Amino acid sequence: MDLSIIIVNYKTEELTRQCLQSVYACDLKDWTYEVILVDNASGDGSAQAAVQAFPQTRLILNDANLGFSKANNIGMAAASGDYVLLLNSDTVVEADTFYRSLRYMKANPEIGALGCKVLLPDGRLDVACKRSFPTPLNSLCHMSRLDRVFPQNPVVGAYNLTFLDPDKIYSVDCLVGAYMMVSRDVIELVGTLDEDYFMYGEDIDWCYRIKEAGYLVVYYPKVSITHYKKASGLGRKNPQTIEAFYDAMKIFYGKHYQDKYDGLTARMVLGGTQVLKKIALLRNR
Repeated sequence: MDLSIIIVNYKTEELTRQCLQSVYACDLKDWTYEVILVDNASGDGSAQAAVQAFPQTRLILNDANLGFSKANNIGMAAASGDYVLLLNSDTVVEADTFYRSLRYMKANPEIGALGCKVLLPDGRLDVACKRSFPTPLNSLCHMSRLDRVFPQNPVVGAYNLTFLDPDKIYSVDCLVGAYMMVSRDVIELVGTLDEDYFMYGEDIDWCYRIKEAGYLVVYYPKVSITHYKKASGLGRKNPQTIEAFYDAMKIFYGKHYQDKYDGLTARMVLGGTQVLKKIALLRNR
């Protein structure tokens, strides 16, 4: 098997069906692939309905909402492809997206993870599809929105690499988990997603480990997908979603940056993260 496509569903029947329709419209030519749909205990029949429309899909039903990381890991454990693609259920892929991505990875074995150009429904670039690691400075410029004021400044715009041409191929720090292709060899070397992340941050963490292992993480804009962002059944204003977003920053910093910065910086980052979480929760009551 050349490619295993892992899709996690949580109460997104219409979007998941739309995603699967675009997946099966793709042409991988002579390469073989499988689609594994992992349902996080939606309880609304959304996954079953999607698979009924596309019966060639392999369905795995979880007994509880285990989060994005663990659900993808369950899918990867069942996968048999030489390459694995994490694909969000709220995406639509172009007809040549898989073939060109896989061809590029096969031709460049130094690539450990490959992303693509990710577009929002209105055609704008989803800037999260090519990023630097969230250092304290990068995060400060991003949280203060200075990167929106000075997007072409390499220091200020480092978080989302806003100064790079979105139509050119780059080796970057990290990609977005909505579309990430990783080789089986790399997965066996660095492991799967860190399940400490319920959702958010697991893609950054994975890319960090992949780069530490000596592989490239590549933004490949020769293909694109459309991302109906934050459309999962939890919803963007759900307290669990908000807490997961800010807790991901805390987990990542504690795991990878704790020993790289002094105690004052650590207290500022971790304390600031918790303050931002409390403000976000209050705003969304």
